[in-house]
Amino acid sequence: MTPRPVGIADFSLLTVLGDDHASQRQALLAGSQAGLVADTHYLRGRLTQLGRLKTTLPTLPSTLATTFDVRANRLLMRQLDLLSSTIEQQKSRYPLNRIGVIMATSTAGLDNLERALPQLDRSGQWPADYHSQHQRMGLVSAFVARYTGVLGPVMSVATACSSGNKALASAKRWLNAGICDAVICGGVDVLTTMTLRGFDALGALSADLPQPFSQNRCGINIGEAAAVFVLTKTPTAINLLATGESSDAHHISAPEPQGRGAMAAMQQALDNAGISSDAIDYINLHGTGTPQNDRMEAAAIHRVFTDAASHIPCSSCKPQIGHTLGVSGLSELGLCLLAMTAEPAQLVLPAQLALPPHIFDGQYDSEILPLHLVERGQRGRLDTVLSNSFAFGGSNATVIVGRG
Repeated sequence: MTPRPVGIADFSLLTVLGDDHASQRQALLAGSQAGLVADTHYLRGRLTQLGRLKTTLPTLPSTLATTFDVRANRLLMRQLDLLSSTIEQQKSRYPLNRIGVIMATSTAGLDNLERALPQLDRSGQWPADYHSQHQRMGLVSAFVARYTGVLGPVMSVATACSSGNKALASAKRWLNAGICDAVICGGVDVLTTMTLRGFDALGALSADLPQPFSQNRCGINIGEAAAVFVLTKTPTAINLLATGESSDAHHISAPEPQGRGAMAAMQQALDNAGISSDAIDYINLHGTGTPQNDRMEAAAIHRVFTDAASHIPCSSCKPQIGHTLGVSGLSELGLCLLAMTAEPAQLVLPAQLALPPHIFDGQYDSEILPLHLVERGQRGRLDTVLSNSFAFGGSNATVIVGRG
């Protein structure tokens, strides 16, 4: 049986494009890169461009502060508060043990550990405000469950850059299997020294702004983000139609060159949605700006979309928000939803919505199979959208959303 679509009852998104949905939508469609700024702190004097969130964050309740007070959870608390009405509606509609929590992350409270270690080295004592739970990947999902008071299953997903899309896939399975009636599905990642220096050690970090698919691309740029979705078994105006997952097992950090795993994830998502590739109006590319990833993704799209591959509108939003790592699938899907809801549906023809632009220097790499990268101001249909996330170790995940 084809898995059923699940409803997106509501969502809240925070990226370096702005503090609210309206400002993020405006900056996205304008092609703004103002959120990515030069930084030399993390690389000890060497330059990179990164995205750090500057929004004012709330203070955790005193009952939760000792165990859970990390930047990641403060970011999640901010986004949960924006969804409080929707979450309370689900809690009044369904038993608390039928509402689950799935959170995606690759850092959790690692930044707290990084601040604590120097004092431990100097004095042999941990700082008073440090808790061993801060570095646990399950910290964020446990916090969300405690803060919202829901009692269903709780899980964290930490599969590097595919975590966000895989969290959505797991949430959809819970709903389709009847394990839950609603799922709070989200994610968060913050800047850490280990992340920045780790990517730098791999030669994957760029000193300049990201340029996916350009012949001049030279790597990724890291950004912070937080996103929370409330998914429900009841269909809504825009639904999570399907997901697809695969595993290359090709290399610990490099993608399979021909994109076979990425292709399998996209094809599985299409099959699970019960639609053909020509039903897709727009592709949100993983588009990191590394030489191998961009080449692989274009090859995979050509395998799936065949003759239409060079015509379907595509873009990567990483040149605008950075690579948000474990939350990238969720943050980028959130931007897709902002574009899909940019104008009242009754006032605009479906083919007249502004598409998220692909920001780069315009010098497409001739060694990459051709894709139709969206230009600023380009408009088109946004009824059915496919979004890709590909991670280290060959962990691939694709999601498809569409209007109800």
